[in-house]
Amino acid sequence: MIRLQKVMANRGVASRRGAEEMIAEGRVRVNGDLITTLGTRVPENAHIEVDGRLIPAPSAHRYVLLNKPVGIVSTASDEHGRRTVVDHIGARERLYPVGRLDTDSEGLLLLTNDGTWAQRALHPSFGHEREYDVAVEGDLTDEALARLQRGIPLEEGIARAVRITVRSRSRDRSRLSMVLRTGWKRQVRRMCSAVGLKVSRLVRVRMGPLELGRLRPGEFRDLTKKEIDAMAAPAAEPAPRVRTEKTETPAPQATRTPARTFEPRVVRRTPIARTRVGPVESARTGAPRVTRRAGSSRARVEGPRRQWNGARTVQAGRPTRERGPRAAAGPAARLAPRQRSTRAAAGRAAPYKKRSR
Repeated sequence: MIRLQKVMANRGVASRRGAEEMIAEGRVRVNGDLITTLGTRVPENAHIEVDGRLIPAPSAHRYVLLNKPVGIVSTASDEHGRRTVVDHIGARERLYPVGRLDTDSEGLLLLTNDGTWAQRALHPSFGHEREYDVAVEGDLTDEALARLQRGIPLEEGIARAVRITVRSRSRDRSRLSMVLRTGWKRQVRRMCSAVGLKVSRLVRVRMGPLELGRLRPGEFRDLTKKEIDAMAAPAAEPAPRVRTEKTETPAPQATRTPARTFEPRVVRRTPIARTRVGPVESARTGAPRVTRRAGSSRARVEGPRRQWNGARTVQAGRPTRERGPRAAAGPAARLAPRQRSTRAAAGRAAPYKKRSR
């Protein structure tokens, strides 16, 4: 059981949309019953009448490949009375073109009366490519080629070429091969116009696995069983390219030296020696030392340093004067603690004793 409008389209009454209009207007009867509901399912061999006229059963499916010449319209009928591709073939069956080519374009065009097969051949999900031989006028730059492959924004979406091959190139005229996966209206011409190129000739040379071959403009032939099945099946994805890389011996990796741990160094500063003027001799010999103060031009002669054992050697140099009896008593008396007054503890004042000089 299939839909009535599809059965009518397969029998060549009209397109599916036209059959739906006939059903809605009440012009169709199936086995004597009036049908006005869209989507009604009927047997494929049902008895169908339109306006009281019996519609015969559909003939066998036919698949035709035509090399469409320039000037012929790629439709089943034309309201302006122009010659169509169906008129050019003159087939008894009701054929209609699979897709379209512009009136100014030429090349491969398919015709059939099998709607399911036509949908498979055109639908983008099946991935059948369309290859065009295009002659353009204008400066074909590398930037224009890159834009055609990146994609040109059109009303239907982004139109891009899968592959582009430049066959010849000059300053004014060039010839290239473009491969597309979509067949929008005047797609190739609009893409080229977007990059500043004018198409002077457009020939479709391939559609999926089908090629134009040696057919001259206006000639046609029937497809073989193998070609029919190939167009009804999804296009085979191209096999991925196997990149052969040379095996190289990996270079030995350098071993990383562990980081060194540095211990803090204790630096002892040596005392800065005073500037000496004149002959400098060791202190052990007892020779006088001559020093010069900063900012003074006079030299000072000093004797040996004092000794803690009380002994002192008088040598040549500047004399040293002892002060008070404590200095005469020696280092033992100088180290004795002084007696201080304790008025709060004893309750009496200690007599003031003048220090002798």
